Amino acid sequence: MFVVDTNVLVYAADSDSPLHEACRDLIEGSRSHAAAWYSTWAILYEFLRVTTHPRVMRKPWTAPEAWSFVEAILAARGFGLLVPTERHPEVAAQVIAEVPHLSGNIIHDAHSAILMREHGINRIYTRDTDFHRFPFVDPIDPAR
Repeated sequence: MFVVDTNVLVYAADSDSPLHEACRDLIEGSRSHAAAWYSTWAILYEFLRVTTHPRVMRKPWTAPEAWSFVEAILAARGFGLLVPTERHPEVAAQVIAEVPHLSGNIIHDAHSAILMREHGINRIYTRDTDFHRFPFVDPIDPAR
């Protein structure tokens, strides 16, 4: 059981990236197995933002192209979306109390980490080293 982060999805989609193959292999391998894997709506919308942005991508996708990629992920065997439960405020308060110096852009990562804790998932495939701030999260770089 694991979560896949935005950057892994972006690299899996960007055939020009030197990280494309490793990230694509992770996604394609996950799509072909029944084992549980997850993401969040916030991560998927961030993927849409990045892949359609002309100042981020050398060859930006159209919104329909990016959405087709998201639809393929949503339809994958074993894939699920982490959503807040009734415990969300309690878990968020715990994480905010436990992890010092949360602010700015790290709040997006904190939201993902909070959802992970809430659902009992500790592994995330990501290239974002900020996830090391969360002692209950095991970040794995698929390109290593």
